[in-house]
Amino acid sequence: MIEFTAAQIAGALKGEIVGDGNVKLRDVAKIEEGHEGALSFLANPKYEPYIYTTKSSAVLVNRNFKPENQIAATLIRVDNAYEAFASLLDMVADAVIPKKSGIEQPSHIDPSAVYGEGLYLGAFAYIGPKAKIGKNVRIYPQVYIGDNVQIGDNVILYPGVKIYYNCVIGNNVTIHAGTSIGADGFGFAPNSDNNYKKIPQIGNVIIEDYVEIGANSCVDRATMGSTIVHKGVKLDNLVQVAHNVQIGENTVMSAQGGIAGSTKIGANCMFGGQVGFAPHITIADGVHLGAQSGVNSSIKTEGATMIGSPVQDYQSWLRSYVVFRKLPEIAKRLDTLEKKLK
Repeated sequence: MIEFTAAQIAGALKGEIVGDGNVKLRDVAKIEEGHEGALSFLANPKYEPYIYTTKSSAVLVNRNFKPENQIAATLIRVDNAYEAFASLLDMVADAVIPKKSGIEQPSHIDPSAVYGEGLYLGAFAYIGPKAKIGKNVRIYPQVYIGDNVQIGDNVILYPGVKIYYNCVIGNNVTIHAGTSIGADGFGFAPNSDNNYKKIPQIGNVIIEDYVEIGANSCVDRATMGSTIVHKGVKLDNLVQVAHNVQIGENTVMSAQGGIAGSTKIGANCMFGGQVGFAPHITIADGVHLGAQSGVNSSIKTEGATMIGSPVQDYQSWLRSYVVFRKLPEIAKRLDTLEKKLK
């Protein structure tokens, strides 16, 4: 990171300095791992104790933060410390992450494919017939882009991404290493011989603008029509999206989650890790689900907060948890009572 003063960073983030605005900052660090010359941030109240002991030279805090003890570090007060730190990391990334350019060899671009200016194509990448690729796209080594695939502007495809035929990727999309877009949906019909006949999957996948998909995830193509990941969705690593699923705008899903076929997820939802959805259900907008929730029927209440398997209202689950964590003790007491009654 290039050296800045706290005052310069405050100016860039429209923040307010409390302390020494001339302190030099050369690095970023977690507040609990701070060191001289580092900039940290405090957004979660759980980490507040660290602000009184951190070795970081400056800390981004929310404007309404009220310290309970003396703080040695310079404070930079901003409207939203988490967002401000994310913006700062964007600037750091631009400065320190190398920008790839050009077409490396060996790689393959079919003569019928078209691409815009600013393309980076890594070694051993493949672009198939009639593919259309926008401007300023970065395609890292060993990426496969199939026939008739359409890719918008400012897309990043990290090593080993596979995009099957006829799929559509919007603008400003990032797909991380090893992810597959457009693999066949899991469709098999049982027959009289106790075998399974494969059902052809002739649809595609549409990934809209500003979507980010983590590493080793899979978004399956539709049986017919399209599997659709709408604008602004963020999927973590190891997420499975089955055929004909639709995920609403700005929904986020943590790692190891799975959505079964033809389920429709609303907009602005938040799902913890290992959440699973049964097929052919609908989830309302703004639903929040705790980690390892199992959803086997539709959730129709917008903004619901739920957890458990099968999933239930969060407050109801907490009351139930008070009981079932004591089940061994309750069983022991019942056993003792039965013996006394006999």
